[in-house]
Amino acid sequence: MPLALDLSGRVVLVTGGAKGIGRGVTEAFLAAGATVVTCARSDAPTVDGAEHRVCDVRDPAAVAALVDGVVAAHGRLDVLVNNAGGAPAVEAATASPRLHEKVVGLNLLAPLALSQAANAVMQGQDGGGAIVNVSSIAAHRPAPTIAAYAAAKAGLDSLTRSLAMEWGPRVRVNAIDVGLCRTEHTDDHYGGDDRVAAIERTIPLGRMARPVEVGNVAVFLASDLASYVSGARVSCDGGGEPPVFLHIDRTD
Repeated sequence: MPLALDLSGRVVLVTGGAKGIGRGVTEAFLAAGATVVTCARSDAPTVDGAEHRVCDVRDPAAVAALVDGVVAAHGRLDVLVNNAGGAPAVEAATASPRLHEKVVGLNLLAPLALSQAANAVMQGQDGGGAIVNVSSIAAHRPAPTIAAYAAAKAGLDSLTRSLAMEWGPRVRVNAIDVGLCRTEHTDDHYGGDDRVAAIERTIPLGRMARPVEVGNVAVFLASDLASYVSGARVSCDGGGEPPVFLHIDRTD
């Protein structure tokens, strides 16, 4: 279905926007006519039509320089998408304090630092701005082996509501709780096509999301169609995860 929203003239920063879900977000904003800047800790394959900058989003000084550079180049910053995140699967009992610190830093403290820098720009420009935080359904269910990640995403959802209240009416802040999504790493993560297909059969819509579908939700939240949406947590999970009892053979 073609995207009908027009974000021409708007400047968008997508962290981690060259790979995975972030690439889909970048492509959705480009399709809507926006100017898009992506960033990552290193040079990455660029998305056609987008700029790419190197930034470690866990470093507040680097974040400030990144936002200043985008504004210097384009004159404004209309949308920030806090997409960069993730964590390795490690049992909480054996994960090191250093790992937990890095996971929370990337998934919660980095979005906060980026949002602060973006808000400082958006509050003073015509039209204000919008911030979209890419969160996870793991924030609101048990998440074994990614406990620190899930806790950080729960914090991100809470942060979304607080910032929306503090920074309105000039800046709207919303979150997307993303479910399972097909990326270049899906088969490796879940163990191949057969396992992925089995997982997809449990999803009410019958498949994992495509990254651009998450991007379409981000475009909507950043657009004027969502002009009265702030502090919201929008699920993009294909209908959710069915309870375990539905998969138990009742003949046992």
